[in-house]
Amino acid sequence: MEPTRPKLPSEAIELYNLFIHGAIDRRVFMEGVQRFAIGGLAVSTIIEALMPNYALGQQVSKTDDRIKTSYETVPSPQGNGSIKGYLVRPVSADTRNATPTKLPGIIVVHENRGLNPHIEDIARRLALANFMAFAPDGLLAAFPATTTKAASYSRKWMARR
Repeated sequence: MEPTRPKLPSEAIELYNLFIHGAIDRRVFMEGVQRFAIGGLAVSTIIEALMPNYALGQQVSKTDDRIKTSYETVPSPQGNGSIKGYLVRPVSADTRNATPTKLPGIIVVHENRGLNPHIEDIARRLALANFMAFAPDGLLAAFPATTTKAASYSRKWMARR
């Protein structure tokens, strides 16, 4: 049986959205969450319910034998120099035949969280559907390990706009 998540007030969800999009810092977020810690819900329970758990959402393992994965850097002479990304293809397309297997390609575009485990999983799912998938890292940085770091990246990006 899967654990159930507590029903959260819409205000708590809005507070989280403000935090991950960089409108408020971690201190303001934590102070705001404390307002909802009533009726048997602890602050830690509320935060756990708000934060994503990428491991639970994974559908295709990184080590699945049916796909070939790699991190690649693609040159972009007309752009910013190069971009890193996650390339996934079916193993059947990774042959050394004289005539390479042609597959349709899909660019997997992430949201403001960058190239994270969920986006990589989507690319793997597409490879199982017989597509070649490339998920570029639009933040030009590694996956932010924490929501605080993601919010920081978001604030920096918004400041440049």
